[in-house]
Amino acid sequence: MTGHLRPTAAIAADVLLPGDPGLALTLAQELLDKPRMANHSHGLWGYSGRTAAGRELTIQATGIGGPSAAVVVAELAAHGARRAIRIGTCSALDPALAAGDPVVAGATLPADGASRALSDHPPPPDPALTTARASATGAPRVTTASSDLFHDPDRPRRRRGWLDQGAAVTDLESAAVLAVSDRLGLVAAAALVVAETANGEHDEAATELGLLHLGRAGTDALAAEPSAAQPAASEKSSLL
Repeated sequence: MTGHLRPTAAIAADVLLPGDPGLALTLAQELLDKPRMANHSHGLWGYSGRTAAGRELTIQATGIGGPSAAVVVAELAAHGARRAIRIGTCSALDPALAAGDPVVAGATLPADGASRALSDHPPPPDPALTTARASATGAPRVTTASSDLFHDPDRPRRRRGWLDQGAAVTDLESAAVLAVSDRLGLVAAAALVVAETANGEHDEAATELGLLHLGRAGTDALAAEPSAAQPAASEKSSLL
């Protein structure tokens, strides 16, 4: 029995996962024909409907951080979700990345408790969905370091360490989304927009445009890569 999401509309097999409830609403208005609110419990707004191509899609906010994202993905799986794409923002470690640049997670560096509790190895994104995602966005594949803290007093040292390990960006949720998806048999990928450069620069307009682009490209990636039959979440290790 799920205790956090309380859907009032059907959850589609394909799901986009923005962290921000406001972005979930914006994407629903942009991508769905007559979107129906599927969840408002805990302030985690979610919407279901059909895309312009007639495909069923759910857009569900995950909230801030890996623990919240892990709860949401696990409960979506219990309601029938089978493929998921995280859409969100990141902070650049690579100085070549500019604000508003899109990237696709080709690998993750788990530096958060949720993903490390769920998996003994870095959770891999689905190769086919990641390829489709990269093709739809024109974005490079990079290693993403996912951490528990945004306002981290030891941030400079940790960022240098992640960069030395090959990470180009850092975020809060990608590793947890991929880890719980791997545990429950969901096909998953993650795409991000740089909201803060390595020098601490921001461009809110470029970031907002980038997030909308990722949302549109996410529907294209899901349409380009037909879903393979997936086992029900109950056939894998349950997290609920």
